[in-house]
Amino acid sequence: MRTKDAQKEVLIRQKTMEIVVKEGLEGFSMHKLAAGVGISVNTIYLNFNNKEDLIIKVYHGVVKKMEEVLLEGFNPEMDFATGLKLQWKNRLRYFMKYPLHIEFTEQIRHSPIYEKVMGLQGKKFTSTMEQFYERAIKNKELIRFPLEIYWSLAYAPLFQLLKFHRQKKSVTGKPFVLTEKKLKQVFSRVLLSLAP
Repeated sequence: MRTKDAQKEVLIRQKTMEIVVKEGLEGFSMHKLAAGVGISVNTIYLNFNNKEDLIIKVYHGVVKKMEEVLLEGFNPEMDFATGLKLQWKNRLRYFMKYPLHIEFTEQIRHSPIYEKVMGLQGKKFTSTMEQFYERAIKNKELIRFPLEIYWSLAYAPLFQLLKFHRQKKSVTGKPFVLTEKKLKQVFSRVLLSLAP
């Protein structure tokens, strides 16, 4: 792919996410995208079959980047506290660096197309997380919970704090900024809740 074409595709993907986040999937159209990027609709069809193909490919690219960031420096053989702390650190970094990705995936998660994109989560990521989970149970560092409960206890507190941080206010409407101290407080309680 020529550099100019690659740059155009990056712009198409970026603008797709921006429009979907701002106007939802219902408000997204190939004509609106073409106008936003300053190209013809036909140029979009050089790389994407249709609107759904475009959305799926953009989502796949977002998931690929997310998995790359979340697995950076991570090894499923880590002890549980160290591994979970690194997962929090990587998720925090991803959230701060790619807020548009987060908002785009949330839009997709609440749309009919989500069923089609669910299978795009890489096997490496899910396999690595499963190995980490099973190893921690085997080493008596973690209680065996149903996966949904484990995931909620391990990550939902972080995601809620990140949501408050993005909104710049807490549940009461008071100003909120996520600090290292707040993260440490919550992380220590999460570890306690998961320990045998």
